[in-house]
Amino acid sequence: MFLLELNHFSALATAITSVSSVLLLLAVSRQLWALRWSITRDRDSKLPLPKGSMGWPLVGETFHWLFQGPSFHISRREKYGNVFKTHLLGKPVIRVTGAENIRKILLGEHSLVCTQWPQSTRIILGPNTLVNSIGDLHKQKRKILSKVFSRGALETYIPRLQDVVKSEIAKWCSEPGSVNVYVAAKALTFRVAVRVLLGLTMKDSDIEYLSKIFEQLINNLFSLPIDVSFSGLRKGIQAREILHTFMEKIIEEKLQDQRSDGQDAFDYILSSAKESGHTLSTQELKEAAVELIFAAHSTTASASTSLILQLLKHPSVVEKARLELEAHGLRSGCLSVPYLSLEKLSQLRYLDCIVKEVLRFLPPVSGGYRTALQTFELDGYQIPKGWSVMYSIRDTHETAAVYQSPELFDPERFGTERDESRTGRFNFVPFGGGIRSCIGRELAQIILKTLAVELLSTTEWSLATQTFPKMQTVPIVHPVNGLHVYFNYTNSGKKQVQS
Repeated sequence: MFLLELNHFSALATAITSVSSVLLLLAVSRQLWALRWSITRDRDSKLPLPKGSMGWPLVGETFHWLFQGPSFHISRREKYGNVFKTHLLGKPVIRVTGAENIRKILLGEHSLVCTQWPQSTRIILGPNTLVNSIGDLHKQKRKILSKVFSRGALETYIPRLQDVVKSEIAKWCSEPGSVNVYVAAKALTFRVAVRVLLGLTMKDSDIEYLSKIFEQLINNLFSLPIDVSFSGLRKGIQAREILHTFMEKIIEEKLQDQRSDGQDAFDYILSSAKESGHTLSTQELKEAAVELIFAAHSTTASASTSLILQLLKHPSVVEKARLELEAHGLRSGCLSVPYLSLEKLSQLRYLDCIVKEVLRFLPPVSGGYRTALQTFELDGYQIPKGWSVMYSIRDTHETAAVYQSPELFDPERFGTERDESRTGRFNFVPFGGGIRSCIGRELAQIILKTLAVELLSTTEWSLATQTFPKMQTVPIVHPVNGLHVYFNYTNSGKKQVQS
């Protein structure tokens, strides 16, 4: 009996010793991992590294980030402040919140920082795209593309844009059951990109086919950069090649018959390139076409979904918006909404406040990545050369002191009586800022306003589920399991259909 107890005690002691050794090893390895990054600080700078944790060896805090979602950044910001260090996806990262901090990063493009897209994204979109260009080449390409989104170009897009929106809403209202708004919004924005921006006239079946191919491209933009059979990168490249093949003939026809008056993005790109003395190859135009769809599609679909979600949640906002439309003759029992224009949309001040508040409350893109080109100071800390800088749009909107009760959806904050965005323009950055700001931001807002006008003027809606969905913020904001809604025409809308 004594021997049994002795053996039991010996086994327990061995187990405790083994566990203790493992725990000690883990603790030591974590300390060495933290030391490994501590000694990489720039010795020429007297400033300290930001506070924070580098997590565990190799994996850093990646698993915490993946499992905790938005609460990961919130908890660490509360603990360490607006600038803190971490280690994600194999890289040391400085996470940044706050208008002044973001301002320094966005205005420091090409000097303090440079844009950082995953290698898979750069490969799939192609070398001639705006996102992949830097320096003078970036300036040149941005100048060429800027004409696509000039005021004159936007004015010509609006009638076709409104037709696409009317057509898509008609589908929503004809559905026997509920509509998954996020899926429907993606279909809408893809058609806007294809029909309005690119000016392509094709059958609905061809558009649906292209949409599926483009979805394959989008789903693999952030895959591992391993080009083997069945890899995400390979699927993304295959999708790109199908899109390029489909557009090649159309582009060749454009090159043979260039319009001088400008009807779509291709026309504006060609005329702008000609004015700047730059000849664009077919390959450059194919990549530009895919990039334009990329720019106009996913983020605008996200914002469109968020717009409808907030209209569902706030009937008082809907009522006030409808009163504004009636005052401007856009909701007076007529058979259809008159064609809009930039001037008419600019007169809808409250609608503009709604769109801005949607973009503040649920910015489609939560933030962006940059790489430090040199060591620089930020909020009293050093940002070492070569480290990744992750700036947060969402957190900045949520914590900006200029906003009264930022946790509430309140379009009035952008009204003339309050206009909380006047205090520092980097408190409101849904489209980024600086020379890398979203070049299509005006078009995105026009799409949102046009969609809102048509919905508010001709339809009624109700939530098809018992509760509102949770919102996922990565890679873009979207409802978990979709946003399911019933759409029906109002009486004036039904007259429109019957006519």
